[in-house]
Amino acid sequence: MKKTQKQSTEKVTAIDNDYVRSMQKKEYLKKAQKIRLRNRLAVFAVIVCIVAGSLFNMNEGQKELLAVKEQEKLEAMATLKDLQAQQEQLNMQLTMLDDDEYIAKLARKEYFLSESNEIIFSIPDKKKESEKEMRKE
Repeated sequence: MKKTQKQSTEKVTAIDNDYVRSMQKKEYLKKAQKIRLRNRLAVFAVIVCIVAGSLFNMNEGQKELLAVKEQEKLEAMATLKDLQAQQEQLNMQLTMLDDDEYIAKLARKEYFLSESNEIIFSIPDKKKESEKEMRKE
């Protein structure tokens, strides 16, 4: 039965009038419109994927940059604390240098200066000796 239908459709001639041509034209336009819609949707899908991928990539890059900056900030804060402690120590030493007794004591210790009727004995320091030995090696 299928063979007879195929044979019968092959033998049937198409009607060639205005109505049939307009219907064929409408069908062709619908098919072309569907194809254009699919193409537009495919292009938009590709654009959305590219934009989403680039946003994701940019977000990851910014996360890494933020982590690096946070680490640098922590290091800078540690350095700042060290420098502040050193600043306090230097300020204390500066105030101590205003004291005449401290200056006299420091001069006696570092430069072996003495007061009248005073004898200075130099005792070698163990730390300085070990540093000298290490430098020689």
